[in-house]
Amino acid sequence: MSKNRILVVDDEKLISWSLAASLKKDGYEVDTAASGAEAVQKFGSFKPDLVMLDICLPDTSGLELLKRFKAANEDLYVIMITAYANADSAVQALQDGAEDYFGKPFNLEAVKHVVERAFEKRRLKKEVDYFRNELRRKSDHEKMVGNSPKMIEVFKMIKICADADAKTVLITGESGTGKELVAKAIHYHSARADAPFIEVNCASIPENLLENELFGHEKGAYTDASRRQKGVFELAEGGSVFLDEIGDMPYQMQAKILKATETKRFRRLGGQEDVEANVRIITATHQDLPRMVKEGKFRGDLFFRLNVMNICLPKLRERKEDIESLVQYFIETLNEEYGRSITHAAPDTLEYLTRYDWPGNVRELRNCIERLMMLEQGKVLTPEFLNPEIKQSRVAAQDPESSGVISTDFAGEHIVLPSTGISLEELEKMLIQLALKKSGGNQSKAAKFLKTSRDTLRYRMKKFGLSDSGKEGENENLETPVAGSGVPHASADGLRWA
Repeated sequence: MSKNRILVVDDEKLISWSLAASLKKDGYEVDTAASGAEAVQKFGSFKPDLVMLDICLPDTSGLELLKRFKAANEDLYVIMITAYANADSAVQALQDGAEDYFGKPFNLEAVKHVVERAFEKRRLKKEVDYFRNELRRKSDHEKMVGNSPKMIEVFKMIKICADADAKTVLITGESGTGKELVAKAIHYHSARADAPFIEVNCASIPENLLENELFGHEKGAYTDASRRQKGVFELAEGGSVFLDEIGDMPYQMQAKILKATETKRFRRLGGQEDVEANVRIITATHQDLPRMVKEGKFRGDLFFRLNVMNICLPKLRERKEDIESLVQYFIETLNEEYGRSITHAAPDTLEYLTRYDWPGNVRELRNCIERLMMLEQGKVLTPEFLNPEIKQSRVAAQDPESSGVISTDFAGEHIVLPSTGISLEELEKMLIQLALKKSGGNQSKAAKFLKTSRDTLRYRMKKFGLSDSGKEGENENLETPVAGSGVPHASADGLRWA
């Protein structure tokens, strides 16, 4: 592990030597400079993490060096060294970005404490930056996918709420549609992105604990309250509070949320004074809040206060054109998670996935792709490991009652025509083939069945390239005039014979 580097800049050799010797004993890597020019040179070559800088130097002002060093590295920590007579200069240094200062003469132990405090602050800042970047990375990683018109409208609303710093946003939609992702997108694309984003699931916390979770408590508020504890509204200062499943919040608690939303103030449990809350409140629910208001299960005043900006997420079955993009996105992200190298989903797999209605929405689709990737041994996701209900959806889609295709009986066979339509010539050819099949290949019988002459039938057969032996009244040994020996039915690519 590399040592923290400290550059000591002071023209008094005794001070430089004593500081350097003491700091080296504590494990720091230390270099010294006796002038401004030497300090600039050492700053470039030594690349210190912290500079101890005398305000008065023989060739320049320490305040000028402070500005120069901070301009080059805004994360640099600078501790000024000054005489008591120059306290005003020390105050100016703090205003210009110095971390701290100490005066001459100084106590070495006190100086070491100042240095330790500076590096501890630096370490904590790095940790905060790391976790904040991780949250942003995760938010970006779990991005929302879709180019359908409904999703484009959602993206527009997210941008409006983020840019306008909307103070209350209500997100509605079925479970699994991505309400949490929308809440994160609003937060991380707004001016509040550097402040906390804290989520609370109102359905998962017991009523007697929810108020404490949201607003905190004072010492002695209840038996086990041995000290003051901050709640979510206080911890999220400057950021966003995401109240998921707001429709499940206890009715009595709703009044306190209304007050916090309207006044931006709340009171800790056991507290006597209000606390200000500079937070954005994002709420989400899969429930029908207007209906709940009518039934007296949700406060109307709270609903109207939360419903200033509403983002309604579409069901996945309402934007099936996004399924292929979602599948590819999940493949790419799960490849990284599981160390796989799946390239794509096979066309048949996508056909099954597109026909299914996805009652669990995007969450269910992701779980489906994750399962396929765990079981698939090749590079392409095949339909082999799809759940039966997803495979059966393809058959259901061909059912006239469920898909709107045209169905009829002819020549003792059941005919299903594509809902997308069929040309008259294709239909005529299909009926001739069925009539020939019913008559055992006897053209006279087939012509009677079709209520036309044998010559007309033979003309039509020749037109469509169907076999014709020309032997009247005989059971011509026709080559099978269809692809297979079954019945035509609708499929993704048009008419197909079973």
